[in-house]
Amino acid sequence: MELYHGSNVEVRIPKIRPNLRALDFGAGFYLTSSKSQAVQWARAVTKRRRTGNAIINIYTLHEENLPELNILKFERADGDWLDFVVNNRKNKLFENQYDLVIGPVANDSTLPVIDDYMDGKFTKEYAIERLLPQNLTDQYAFLTDKALSLLFFERSELQ
Repeated sequence: MELYHGSNVEVRIPKIRPNLRALDFGAGFYLTSSKSQAVQWARAVTKRRRTGNAIINIYTLHEENLPELNILKFERADGDWLDFVVNNRKNKLFENQYDLVIGPVANDSTLPVIDDYMDGKFTKEYAIERLLPQNLTDQYAFLTDKALSLLFFERSELQ
């Protein structure tokens, strides 16, 4: 399976870096199966950091070894996904027991809903109602070195 990582630099050797900001699934190395999503991430990172060029890093995931990992997978933006994202964004998950978390990515259209839920403006039920119709792309958060060992760098593409 091919996965994409958008950045402002080529990333031949992925690393897990401590969070500089709250992320959906915690500190990890984030990828997506959507090339267009990776392009958006690359452009956003390049703009935010004001250096480098938008680059898509392409990896192969060796799926035959996935059973060795402790994986949490969210099929859609439901209540469990919302709780997990909110807890990570509030840094309330001190120790994540997962190697890999897969699920929908919170994007520009979902962030206001999540923020309003976090601020107590929306009930959980109403927030989920607003999130379900969204056509969200996926994200793969590799949270441990064990998970990263299943990724193999193939190439990078300048955007």
